[in-house]
Amino acid sequence: MREIECEIQKKLAEMEEREGVRVLYAVESGSRAWGVESPDSDYDVRFIYVRPKEEYLRVREPRDVIEWQLDEVFDINGWDLKKTLAQFHRGNATLFEWANSPVVYRRTGEWEEIYADCKRYFSEKAALSHYYGIANSTFQQYLQGDTVRYKKYVYALRPLLACRYIVENHAVPPVKFVKLLEQTLPGELSDQIGEMLSVKAGSDEKEENPRLPVLQKYIADEIERFGQLARSMADDRLREWDTLDRVFLKTLG
Repeated sequence: MREIECEIQKKLAEMEEREGVRVLYAVESGSRAWGVESPDSDYDVRFIYVRPKEEYLRVREPRDVIEWQLDEVFDINGWDLKKTLAQFHRGNATLFEWANSPVVYRRTGEWEEIYADCKRYFSEKAALSHYYGIANSTFQQYLQGDTVRYKKYVYALRPLLACRYIVENHAVPPVKFVKLLEQTLPGELSDQIGEMLSVKAGSDEKEENPRLPVLQKYIADEIERFGQLARSMADDRLREWDTLDRVFLKTLG
């Protein structure tokens, strides 16, 4: 295990002891999970934890998030199991990304059972709306100048490719950027994405480079397409709570 992974395990153990919780699942999120990190990318660690059952019976409910560390190297925070199950009910696309991250620091048997029951709460409309929103916000805020940070191209392209995957496969999209690129794309677009990734891999995250016209047009066109589609889709979220209640009680013991 690499030194940085050992450090993450140490931090998770310290957090468990001080907070009196148990980590069920911990993963990498963001650019390192996507496989497009820069040399100076930080480590975005996300975890799901559970408290002793007595904590959930108090009149004053405990906080449902733990923000453990935020600095230039680590961004470590997590969600309580109860919050997590409520977010599954909403079809939270970020949570489904965590659940499918290729970089796992902790995975318990309990979490395996939880996700096996909760994966059916995936909502195409919720996910499409989420990814469209990220792409549109990134495009409007960061990709309008003559020079741009290539990191922001990834932040716009990846959600749009996730939208395309959802529409074509009716399933949770892959987390890794390279997997999303396996979809059939125009040759000119694929070439310019490759050029962008090559420059990004050897650059500081804040470095700016000239805009890439093929990417600019593709992003603008896909934002328009998926925005219209997300608004017109029927709500497909699963409404029942019984499964989530059962999962929660079983995990608490």
